[in-house]
Amino acid sequence: MRMLRLALAQINPTVGDLEGNAEKILASLKTAKQQKADIAVFPELALSGYPPEDLVFKPQFIADNVAAIKKISSRVSGIAAIIGFIDRGDGGEIYNAAAFIAEKRIADIYHKIFLPNYGVFDEFRYFEAGIRFPVYVINKIRVGINICEDIWHRNGPAHVQAHAGAEIIININASPYERDKPATRAGIVSRRAAENGVMIAYLNAVGGQDELVFDGQSMVFDHRGCLIARAKQFEEQLMVLELDADQVRKFRKSKQCPKSVSRPEPFGSLKEIRVASSLITARRPAALPVVNPVLKPEEEIYRALVLGTSDYVRKNGFKGVVIGLSGGIDSSLVAAIAADAIGRKNVHGLFMPSGYTSKESREDAYGLAENLGISITEMSIDPIFQIYLGTLRKSFEGKEPDTTEENLQARIRGNLLMALSNKFGWLVLTTGNKSEMSVGYATLYGDMAGGFAVIKDVPKTLVYEICSWINTRGKDTIIPDRVLRKEPTAELRPGQKDTDSLPPYELLDPILKAYIEDDLSFGDILKLGCDRECAKKVINMVDKSEYKRRQSPPGIKITARAFGRDRRFPITNRYRSY
Repeated sequence: MRMLRLALAQINPTVGDLEGNAEKILASLKTAKQQKADIAVFPELALSGYPPEDLVFKPQFIADNVAAIKKISSRVSGIAAIIGFIDRGDGGEIYNAAAFIAEKRIADIYHKIFLPNYGVFDEFRYFEAGIRFPVYVINKIRVGINICEDIWHRNGPAHVQAHAGAEIIININASPYERDKPATRAGIVSRRAAENGVMIAYLNAVGGQDELVFDGQSMVFDHRGCLIARAKQFEEQLMVLELDADQVRKFRKSKQCPKSVSRPEPFGSLKEIRVASSLITARRPAALPVVNPVLKPEEEIYRALVLGTSDYVRKNGFKGVVIGLSGGIDSSLVAAIAADAIGRKNVHGLFMPSGYTSKESREDAYGLAENLGISITEMSIDPIFQIYLGTLRKSFEGKEPDTTEENLQARIRGNLLMALSNKFGWLVLTTGNKSEMSVGYATLYGDMAGGFAVIKDVPKTLVYEICSWINTRGKDTIIPDRVLRKEPTAELRPGQKDTDSLPPYELLDPILKAYIEDDLSFGDILKLGCDRECAKKVINMVDKSEYKRRQSPPGIKITARAFGRDRRFPITNRYRSY
């Protein structure tokens, strides 16, 4: 039997930490070797971290990364390794690459062919496209390697490599998470395996990097397109399993094998590379594949938010976080996420009441803090607010109170939070959700002031769904029941409700998704059942709030199109779609 034992190292690298990432790679290599794996596989750009962005323009960074992969290769023996790194060509070209290492040397390097340049991806800005389709022979088994986007194209590298005899294809990834994307990935990889009669091992990175979260959930599909292994989601894991290449050979000779698409004309060199190695071929216990369960939708999103928050705090060296607790649902969710992400002792709540703050809000803020086991401090903003009003009285003479006075309160709160951040080294977590950020229902230098916007990409209706799920996952209620039931309000004036300024969130969120994420026309948005004037008002609010969003902190992407690098609209913009 021709068996290949794979060790898929689903690791959490840090961008720019060449030394730390190398240590993580070597540690996993050691474990994989102990488990008698033939090949240990690491994610896309595992050595540099993904995405390295403009670090790629620094020649010293590229040189240090190349030196690091060479140093790693000198320590690889008795096992082969596939490691994502940044390669530099003889003419200075830069490539998103995978090094195939065996017996203390780099046997070959694969260059990513399809470079994504949409959404959060800017790979055309940094890398040259590869043109080679190598197939490696190891233990008499033909193995193809490609990178991330390469597997999404039907007639791409996997197709060419399979038709050149590859029986197993290894695809390494740094594929960011978004809602519903894991199922989309699985469908793509399953189809590529079935179309080409080839086993595919899909390895993904895990961890948070600024706005992005990589969810892991590496997968292996057999030559019929059936899932045979799936790693955990949002956790580091070394998944070891054996693949029987003889099954692929028998299948291709059988009548069950579908008539594949005619062999394409290669748009690059196709080369078979034999890798000489002293890999373990002695009899060994079988490594049985495991299919880990898929998380429920609310838990999946919550785990993404927890991991993104944890890594942002940890990788940037903060000592803890501080959150303005209002007694509302948004700050309650952010506090729950933070407590799970970095531990309750590192989460500090600040309750900042005014004359408009209700007794119920105080009770709910303190109740939440008690349920989570986090600290809470109270600072009234009224004395400062009165000083502000006195200072501005002459300038405001003859003017009726309006949003100016409301925003002053929010900005006082922002200043208090930032003062604690400066004094104690705590990161301020803002609590605005995607619905509010979309329409500008937020105050610059007020509730938008902070370092990380945890739920910036979470619509208000989804905030409620996640909070309801949180309260079902254990015996104890975490989010006070009243927080889930009471009408949302900023409490910046008497009797204020969010619906004074906005449509109900059940109506608002579908409009926002249609306009921001789906790019539907105004006519198509009206077909969703929206009132014409309401839809015009919402779209106008979204367009006019771009200047605010540009000044907001980064936040975790969980939808198909998040604000920030994922959606880039001009601030000065007179186009209207209605």
